[in-house]
Amino acid sequence: MPLAEDNPEARTRVGTFIQELQQLGWVVGRNLQLEFRWGAGDTHLSSKAAVELVASAPDVILATASPATAALQSATRSVPIVFTMVADPVSAGFVASLARPNGNITGFTNIEYAIGAKWLELLKEVAPHVTRVGVIRDPTVSASIGQLGAIQSVAPSLGLELRSLGGRDANDIERTVTEFAAELNSGLISLAIPLTANHRSLIITLAARHRLPAIYPFRFFIPEGGLISYGPNSIDPYQRAAGYVDRILKGEKPADLPVQAPTKYELAINLSTAKTLGMIVPPSVIARADEVIE
Repeated sequence: MPLAEDNPEARTRVGTFIQELQQLGWVVGRNLQLEFRWGAGDTHLSSKAAVELVASAPDVILATASPATAALQSATRSVPIVFTMVADPVSAGFVASLARPNGNITGFTNIEYAIGAKWLELLKEVAPHVTRVGVIRDPTVSASIGQLGAIQSVAPSLGLELRSLGGRDANDIERTVTEFAAELNSGLISLAIPLTANHRSLIITLAARHRLPAIYPFRFFIPEGGLISYGPNSIDPYQRAAGYVDRILKGEKPADLPVQAPTKYELAINLSTAKTLGMIVPPSVIARADEVIE
């Protein structure tokens, strides 16, 4: 897991995974042993954890996000790996194709690049005054390129100017967002990457400080004060991943298990944050929401 062990989102994901394994007949302490490694957004820790886990000769490894999957791929080409929360496993080189992974890795994608256009359209819908949009990305993550490309494809038709923000760490986020926020009529989009998930409290704080309407890729940003999110359910992949782990433990190979796309998408809105920003969320948007925080 690339998140910290005490992260509530991380605990929910792991709990869901374990619960589904139990439903499939795998019980910790009886016929199942689990080993955990928590990265807390530190790529060095992820690389170290990958080596340690592979050395322990596990039957299968569950990986979250591209950095952890890449580290595991470097450590082994034989131990079965099931990934979750990976945006583009083909471009990343994890699988040969979605239908036929053709190796020791398979899993569940967490985003389709076209959603980037939806984020921009939704931001403009809830904050029509916005003319400049800063996109928080990590240039070292390949998924940033595809998501940003989708956003760039619709920006001209909406009359919006884009600016790439973020970088490698929290300092890069704070510096670039603060500089960007100096001009009026600005808004933010956080891409679906580990950088924004691990530093979501900072991003939400910066958006509030500079009064920036912002859209986020997952629902778990919203209870912490994010304005609006649209994206796939972040817990469902762990339930589905348990099914693949079950099949691998029973003898199937990752190469024969196709990579699966998200099946559940959610729109969440924090009206309290909107009120703080002096915004009125259109009733048409509220009516479409799966969750509304008052």
